[in-house]
Amino acid sequence: MSLLPSDVAPTTGEPAVELRNRALRLLGRREHSRLELERKLRGHDGPSPAIDLVLDELEQEGLLHEDRFVEAYVSERFDKGFGPLRIRSELQTRGIGEALIDRHARIDDETCFELLCRADSHWMNLNQRPCADEPEAAACRRETARRARFLESRGFPTHLIARLLRQDDAFFS
Repeated sequence: MSLLPSDVAPTTGEPAVELRNRALRLLGRREHSRLELERKLRGHDGPSPAIDLVLDELEQEGLLHEDRFVEAYVSERFDKGFGPLRIRSELQTRGIGEALIDRHARIDDETCFELLCRADSHWMNLNQRPCADEPEAAACRRETARRARFLESRGFPTHLIARLLRQDDAFFS
């Protein structure tokens, strides 16, 4: 069922109808937070009271739902190998509150460690390279540092990264 502005709209006036159509196209591609959608609708035009009205209507109709957005976003980012710290930061920049983030992105250390190991394994398969012209210990330290920086940039807690790398130290000795 398509939701055209005439099907629902107390939104009146040409700009509001155009804004609603643009918002529906964006929401048809993926879920958005209210702030994301507001930024995209504002574009270069600056503030518009019609944007707030359109967003309010979309929320009332259940077409714009931040809880659904956060759930989908967190699931997608965990599947792509990102950690909870990075996901939390990304959601904050999208205007999501702490309580909603905690409800969906808070995971225990063991689950986070499993995600960390998967991300590390994927990185190792793609990036590990031998350093034939360096002493073995120096090459090992350099690779370990690269792994740690990568995992930290993906948003994993440093205490879990250290735990992973300490386990691997047993193999390097």
